[in-house]
Amino acid sequence: MVGQWTVKAGFVAGLAVVVLGCGRGAQERSGGERSGGEVTASASGAVDLQRQGLKAVKFDERRMPDALELAQANEEFSTLVRLIEEAGLENAVKNQGPLTVFAPPNEAFEKVDAATLEAVRKDRQKLAYVLTHHVAPEKYTVEKLEELAREGRKLYMASGEYVPVEKRADGLYVGGAKILSSHRVANGWVHVVDRLIFPENLK
Repeated sequence: MVGQWTVKAGFVAGLAVVVLGCGRGAQERSGGERSGGEVTASASGAVDLQRQGLKAVKFDERRMPDALELAQANEEFSTLVRLIEEAGLENAVKNQGPLTVFAPPNEAFEKVDAATLEAVRKDRQKLAYVLTHHVAPEKYTVEKLEELAREGRKLYMASGEYVPVEKRADGLYVGGAKILSSHRVANGWVHVVDRLIFPENLK
């Protein structure tokens, strides 16, 4: 069940600023990969996505999709896409980044208690808080995440919270969610995870 939850003052008003503008701050806090510009788009990027089990963008194979376009092109993320739309965060996930999205597929949402998920969905502010807790405002490759795990450092999320990064025997975990696959997109990276990453004070 959802416990008592309190939101930081001005969270919704400042949400766009947090997601769109804190890349540099995140680099200082978590040592994220510095980027000199946007990822170069190419047809080979679309091929790589297909090899990893996800569909490439359908409308233009000459460029990479952004994080939202990748999710929209794959039915297994339909729940995530719908919740992003309900929270009004489409522009945040489409912005030029850099950002890293930890994307739970439909199966991950099925693991969540129905009453808990419904309670979050009914509160748009709370829904935005949960969704931004799946976004890091910087580009993090698997290698960079493994480096954070070795150093025992936590990952700063756009929700304003930190989550642990752990290298276990069976794989890499972020906030307790296992990374299943990783995909480069035009505005950063999308790591598919096996469960939702709930903020600690919302569990």
